[in-house]
This record gives sequence, C-alpha cells and structure tokens, in this order.
Amino acid sequence: MTRVNLDGLQSFYALNNARQIPLLGLGVYLIEPGKATEDAVLWALQAGYRHIDTASSYRNEVSVGNAIRKSGIPRDQIFVTTKLFDRDQGYDSALEACELSLEKLGLDYVDLYLIHSPNSGAERRNESWKALQKLVAQGKVKSIGVSNYGVHHLKELLGSNPTIRPVVNQIEVHPWLTRQEIVSFCESQHIAVQAYSPLSHGHKLQDPMLMKIGAKYSKSPAQILIRWSLQKGYIVLPKSSHKDRIEQNADVFDFDLADGDMSVLDSFNEGYVSG
Repeated sequence: MTRVNLDGLQSFYALNNARQIPLLGLGVYLIEPGKATEDAVLWALQAGYRHIDTASSYRNEVSVGNAIRKSGIPRDQIFVTTKLFDRDQGYDSALEACELSLEKLGLDYVDLYLIHSPNSGAERRNESWKALQKLVAQGKVKSIGVSNYGVHHLKELLGSNPTIRPVVNQIEVHPWLTRQEIVSFCESQHIAVQAYSPLSHGHKLQDPMLMKIGAKYSKSPAQILIRWSLQKGYIVLPKSSHKDRIEQNADVFDFDLADGDMSVLDSFNEGYVSG
C-alpha cells in the first residue's frame, strides 16, 4: 500500500489500520480558548484544511468544537485529534477523560486519541492503552496512538502484544531535530510520524541557508520546512493563529524540494528541541 498520497490539501497518509489521515493539519497548541481558537480553526477549514489537532491540556477543545459546528462542514469530512494528559492516565481515568473531551468538543467520536506523553510511568501507560482500545471498541475513538514516545516506550507498548497497535507517534521533528532513531523505528513498525513544532516554534526561521533555499523556490522559510516534512513522509501540524499564515502554510503542494536541498536541510540536525 502507498502510505503517502501528495495531492494538495486532500493529501493523506494511510494509517496501519487502513484509515486515512490528512497529511497537513492545524495545531492549536498555545492558542487561547474562545475567539482566537475559533477563528484559527474556521480560517483553516475555510482554506481547505480538514485536520485539526488539539488536546485536553490545551484547554481549547470547546472552542475547536464550536468552530467545527460553525463551519457547516460535515463531521465526517474533518479529522479531529485530541489527547489524554498525564494526570488522567490509568484505565478508569482515561475512559472518563475521553468522555469529558468528547463533551467539550461536542462530538460523538474523535478520529484520533493519543496518550500525550509517557511521563506517567509504565503501569499507568499500560492501563491507559487498555482504556484506549476499549474506546475504539465503543466507537468513541476511530484510531489511537501516542505522543512524545521514545523507542523504549514504543518497544514496551508493542511488547505487550496489544490488540490494537498505535497508528502514530506525534513528536517534535524539523531539520534541527531529525530524531532519526525514533523515526526509523516507527517506520519499521508502520507507525506514522506526526511532526509537531515543524517550524521550530519560529526560532530558526531566520537561518541564512533556510532563507536561501526559500528564495530559490520563491517560498517562505516556513513553507520550506513544511515541505521538508511532507517529503519525508510525515504528517505535519504547523500551528498559527494568523489567517495569512494559516493560508500560507497550506500553499506547499505546488513545488518539490530537490534532493540536494533536502540533504542540506537534513544537515541542519543539532538535536535542537524548541519546545
């Protein structure tokens, strides 16, 4: 199966459970709840995005749900992700946390539910995964995955022989943080890599070589970074609360980065964690 289909904003990745996820999504981390989040999500949906990534810890699930309803776009055409925060991990508490997220979003189900981090410890991680599998069986969640997991966390999860394997691992990835060990392991296990903070929180957008590559293609540094992730086969989640940037971040499907330029970008790796 071809896992990546690059075809504009309709581009998708075929997950290991045969469901499809849009390759480009809007992340709403650190966007204030209320008008700021609603506007950002509405602008994204109006621009053609069909993938919105939130989390219970972002405290803007209510606003994301409001925007989805206001958009008038049928629910089944929008891919919605939310996440289980550390304090809610465990079997019963994870089930309750998902119910609360669904209530805040005003949705009957989410397309993807992630364990937000492995920080709760092995026992609670294991219990949380059992809960997530139950949520799939109940139809409240379509796909399940993890976030911020290292290789040893993934091996622990897979080694428990779960009924449902994780479809994604959402991690910070960009040219200054290529995470090759984790990426390679995910690829070997058919776990999709979701790249959050693909723009390095803006910290590296003034890099001279990045700007030079951008000038070559008449694209912004942000667009070059998003295109790099797409060509790597990652699901990309740029965050913005500005209408023009949200639209610009989606204008990345009309060019290809040459192999040489991809190699230059790969050479930036320095283990830089921007978050």
